[in-house]
Amino acid sequence: MKILLVEDDYMLAKALEGALSNEGFKVINVLNGGEVPAAIYEHEPDVAILDLGLPDIDGVTVLQKIRESKNALPVLILTARDTVYDKVDALDKGADDYLAKPFDMQELLARIRVLARRVGITASNMINIGDLKMNTLDQTVCFQEQEMEITKKEFLILKSLMQSAGRVQTKEMIERKLYDWSEEVNSNTIEVHISNLRKKLPHAIIKTIRGVGYTIAAN
Repeated sequence: MKILLVEDDYMLAKALEGALSNEGFKVINVLNGGEVPAAIYEHEPDVAILDLGLPDIDGVTVLQKIRESKNALPVLILTARDTVYDKVDALDKGADDYLAKPFDMQELLARIRVLARRVGITASNMINIGDLKMNTLDQTVCFQEQEMEITKKEFLILKSLMQSAGRVQTKEMIERKLYDWSEEVNSNTIEVHISNLRKKLPHAIIKTIRGVGYTIAAN
Protein backbone atom coordinates (compact mmCIF):
# COMPACT_ATOMS: atom_id res chain seq x y z
CA MET A 1 0.00 0.00 0.00
CA LYS A 2 1.31 3.44 -0.96
CA ILE A 3 1.15 6.33 1.49
CA LEU A 4 1.65 9.97 0.50
CA LEU A 5 3.27 11.74 3.47
CA VAL A 6 3.01 15.55 3.34
CA GLU A 7 5.24 16.73 6.19
CA ASP A 8 7.75 19.60 6.12
CA ASP A 9 9.58 18.66 9.35
CA TYR A 10 12.47 16.74 7.82
CA MET A 11 13.43 14.77 10.93
CA LEU A 12 9.84 13.75 11.67
CA ALA A 13 9.23 12.88 8.02
CA LYS A 14 12.29 10.59 7.92
CA ALA A 15 11.27 8.93 11.19
CA LEU A 16 7.74 8.35 9.91
CA GLU A 17 9.01 7.11 6.56
CA GLY A 18 11.24 4.59 8.32
CA ALA A 19 8.53 3.37 10.68
CA LEU A 20 5.93 3.05 7.93
CA SER A 21 8.39 1.31 5.60
CA ASN A 22 9.14 -1.21 8.35
CA GLU A 23 5.42 -2.02 8.40
CA GLY A 24 5.48 -2.80 4.69
CA PHE A 25 4.13 0.50 3.35
CA LYS A 26 5.67 2.33 0.41
CA VAL A 27 6.07 5.98 1.43
CA ILE A 28 6.19 9.00 -0.89
CA ASN A 29 7.28 12.03 1.12
CA VAL A 30 6.81 15.63 -0.05
CA LEU A 31 7.70 18.71 1.97
CA ASN A 32 5.35 21.30 0.44
CA GLY A 33 1.66 21.49 -0.38
CA GLY A 34 2.44 22.60 -3.91
CA GLU A 35 4.04 19.22 -4.61
CA VAL A 36 0.90 17.26 -3.74
CA PRO A 37 -0.88 17.34 -7.15
CA ALA A 38 2.15 15.97 -9.00
CA ALA A 39 2.74 13.34 -6.31
CA ILE A 40 -0.88 12.14 -6.52
CA TYR A 41 -0.71 12.04 -10.32
CA GLU A 42 2.63 10.24 -10.48
CA HIS A 43 2.31 7.77 -7.61
CA GLU A 44 -1.46 7.17 -7.21
CA PRO A 45 -1.23 6.78 -3.40
CA ASP A 46 -3.80 4.78 -1.45
CA VAL A 47 -3.78 7.03 1.65
CA ALA A 48 -2.42 10.51 2.39
CA ILE A 49 -1.05 11.73 5.73
CA LEU A 50 -1.26 15.53 5.67
CA ASP A 51 0.28 18.12 7.99
CA LEU A 52 -1.64 21.40 8.23
CA GLY A 53 1.30 23.70 8.98
CA LEU A 54 3.05 23.56 5.62
CA PRO A 55 5.53 26.28 4.57
CA ASP A 56 3.90 27.24 1.26
CA ILE A 57 0.18 26.38 1.39
CA ASP A 58 -1.96 25.73 4.44
CA GLY A 59 -2.82 22.04 4.70
CA VAL A 60 -6.55 22.76 4.83
CA THR A 61 -6.26 24.46 1.43
CA VAL A 62 -4.44 21.41 0.06
CA LEU A 63 -7.22 19.20 1.44
CA GLN A 64 -9.90 21.36 -0.16
CA LYS A 65 -8.15 21.21 -3.54
CA ILE A 66 -8.00 17.41 -3.33
CA ARG A 67 -11.72 17.25 -2.65
CA GLU A 68 -12.61 19.87 -5.26
CA SER A 69 -10.82 17.70 -7.82
CA LYS A 70 -13.30 14.90 -6.96
CA ASN A 71 -10.46 12.74 -5.66
CA ALA A 72 -11.67 10.37 -2.94
CA LEU A 73 -8.14 9.71 -1.63
CA PRO A 74 -8.41 8.95 2.12
CA VAL A 75 -6.69 11.77 4.05
CA LEU A 76 -5.49 11.53 7.64
CA ILE A 77 -4.55 14.88 9.18
CA LEU A 78 -1.43 14.72 11.37
CA THR A 79 -0.77 18.10 12.96
CA ALA A 80 0.20 20.05 16.05
CA ARG A 81 -3.11 21.95 15.86
CA ASP A 82 -5.21 20.23 18.49
CA THR A 83 -8.16 22.55 19.16
CA VAL A 84 -11.70 21.32 18.64
CA TYR A 85 -12.18 24.06 16.03
CA ASP A 86 -9.21 22.81 13.97
CA LYS A 87 -10.43 19.21 14.11
CA VAL A 88 -14.01 20.07 13.17
CA ASP A 89 -12.87 22.40 10.37
CA ALA A 90 -10.60 19.77 8.78
CA LEU A 91 -13.20 17.01 9.07
CA ASP A 92 -15.91 19.24 7.62
CA LYS A 93 -13.64 20.06 4.67
CA GLY A 94 -13.05 16.45 3.74
CA ALA A 95 -10.51 14.85 6.09
CA ASP A 96 -11.21 11.20 6.91
CA ASP A 97 -9.39 11.23 10.26
CA TYR A 98 -7.45 13.61 12.51
CA LEU A 99 -4.53 12.87 14.85
CA ALA A 100 -2.78 15.54 16.90
CA LYS A 101 0.97 15.67 17.58
CA PRO A 102 2.58 14.31 19.66
CA PHE A 103 1.14 10.92 18.82
CA ASP A 104 1.79 7.25 19.44
CA MET A 105 3.06 5.38 16.38
CA GLN A 106 0.87 2.36 17.12
CA GLU A 107 -2.21 4.58 17.10
CA LEU A 108 -1.20 6.09 13.75
CA LEU A 109 -0.72 2.60 12.28
CA ALA A 110 -4.10 1.50 13.61
CA ARG A 111 -5.82 4.53 12.05
CA ILE A 112 -4.13 3.84 8.69
CA ARG A 113 -5.40 0.25 8.82
CA VAL A 114 -8.92 1.51 9.50
CA LEU A 115 -8.77 3.84 6.46
CA ALA A 116 -7.42 1.00 4.31
CA ARG A 117 -10.27 -1.29 5.34
CA ARG A 118 -12.83 1.46 4.80
CA VAL A 119 -11.90 1.86 1.13
CA GLY A 120 -11.19 -1.82 0.51
CA ILE A 121 -7.42 -1.55 0.05
CA THR A 122 -5.61 -4.86 0.34
CA ALA A 123 -1.95 -5.70 0.68
CA SER A 124 -1.97 -7.39 -2.72
CA ASN A 125 -0.55 -5.58 -5.74
CA MET A 126 -2.65 -7.72 -8.09
CA ILE A 127 -6.10 -6.91 -9.47
CA ASN A 128 -7.70 -9.81 -11.32
CA ILE A 129 -10.92 -9.60 -13.33
CA GLY A 130 -11.43 -12.73 -15.38
CA ASP A 131 -8.60 -13.04 -17.89
CA LEU A 132 -7.48 -9.45 -17.22
CA LYS A 133 -4.71 -9.11 -14.63
CA MET A 134 -2.96 -5.96 -13.41
CA ASN A 135 0.12 -5.63 -11.22
CA THR A 136 -0.08 -2.14 -9.71
CA LEU A 137 3.45 -2.31 -8.32
CA ASP A 138 5.36 -2.90 -11.55
CA GLN A 139 2.53 -1.37 -13.65
CA THR A 140 2.01 -4.29 -16.01
CA VAL A 141 -1.22 -5.60 -17.51
CA CYS A 142 -1.82 -9.09 -18.90
CA PHE A 143 -4.79 -10.41 -20.83
CA GLN A 144 -5.02 -14.19 -21.17
CA GLU A 145 -1.45 -14.37 -19.80
CA GLN A 146 -0.12 -12.10 -22.57
CA GLU A 147 1.43 -8.82 -21.42
CA MET A 148 -0.10 -5.75 -23.03
CA GLU A 149 1.73 -2.67 -24.23
CA ILE A 150 -0.12 0.34 -22.85
CA THR A 151 0.77 3.95 -22.14
CA LYS A 152 0.98 5.51 -18.67
CA LYS A 153 -2.39 7.24 -19.01
CA GLU A 154 -4.04 4.10 -20.42
CA PHE A 155 -2.70 2.19 -17.41
CA LEU A 156 -4.12 4.78 -14.97
CA ILE A 157 -7.53 4.70 -16.65
CA LEU A 158 -7.63 0.91 -16.64
CA LYS A 159 -6.47 0.84 -13.01
CA SER A 160 -9.25 3.24 -12.01
CA LEU A 161 -11.85 1.09 -13.74
CA MET A 162 -10.53 -2.21 -12.39
CA GLN A 163 -10.26 -0.94 -8.82
CA SER A 164 -13.87 0.21 -9.06
CA ALA A 165 -15.15 -2.85 -10.94
CA GLY A 166 -18.92 -2.97 -10.91
CA ARG A 167 -19.16 0.78 -10.23
CA VAL A 168 -19.31 3.58 -12.78
CA GLN A 169 -16.40 6.01 -13.12
CA THR A 170 -17.46 9.34 -14.58
CA LYS A 171 -15.32 11.13 -17.13
CA GLU A 172 -14.53 13.80 -14.53
CA MET A 173 -13.43 11.21 -11.96
CA ILE A 174 -11.03 9.65 -14.46
CA GLU A 175 -9.69 13.02 -15.61
CA ARG A 176 -8.77 13.99 -12.04
CA LYS A 177 -6.63 10.87 -11.74
CA LEU A 178 -4.74 11.70 -14.92
CA TYR A 179 -4.18 15.45 -14.80
CA ASP A 180 -2.97 18.15 -12.43
CA TRP A 181 -5.50 20.67 -11.09
CA SER A 182 -4.11 23.40 -13.31
CA GLU A 183 -3.89 21.38 -16.54
CA GLU A 184 -6.33 22.07 -19.33
CA VAL A 185 -7.89 18.86 -20.63
CA ASN A 186 -9.34 18.52 -24.13
CA SER A 187 -12.99 17.52 -24.10
CA ASN A 188 -12.44 14.21 -25.92
CA THR A 189 -9.16 13.15 -24.27
CA ILE A 190 -10.67 10.39 -22.12
CA GLU A 191 -12.68 9.04 -25.06
CA VAL A 192 -9.47 8.77 -27.11
CA HIS A 193 -7.66 6.83 -24.35
CA ILE A 194 -10.70 4.55 -23.85
CA SER A 195 -10.85 3.93 -27.60
CA ASN A 196 -7.16 2.99 -27.64
CA LEU A 197 -7.64 0.62 -24.71
CA ARG A 198 -10.56 -1.04 -26.45
CA LYS A 199 -8.35 -1.72 -29.47
CA LYS A 200 -6.01 -3.65 -27.18
CA LEU A 201 -8.73 -5.46 -25.20
CA PRO A 202 -11.92 -7.23 -26.22
CA HIS A 203 -14.34 -4.39 -26.87
CA ALA A 204 -16.96 -5.57 -24.39
CA ILE A 205 -14.69 -5.41 -21.32
CA ILE A 206 -15.01 -1.63 -20.91
CA LYS A 207 -18.66 -0.65 -21.02
CA THR A 208 -19.98 2.84 -21.69
CA ILE A 209 -22.86 3.99 -19.51
CA ARG A 210 -24.34 6.60 -21.78
CA GLY A 211 -24.38 10.07 -20.27
CA VAL A 212 -22.63 8.87 -17.11
CA GLY A 213 -19.21 7.28 -17.68
CA TYR A 214 -17.48 3.92 -17.95
CA THR A 215 -17.32 0.67 -16.02
CA ILE A 216 -15.83 -2.81 -15.99
CA ALA A 217 -18.01 -5.65 -14.73
CA ALA A 218 -16.81 -7.33 -11.54
CA ASN A 219 -16.36 -11.02 -12.39
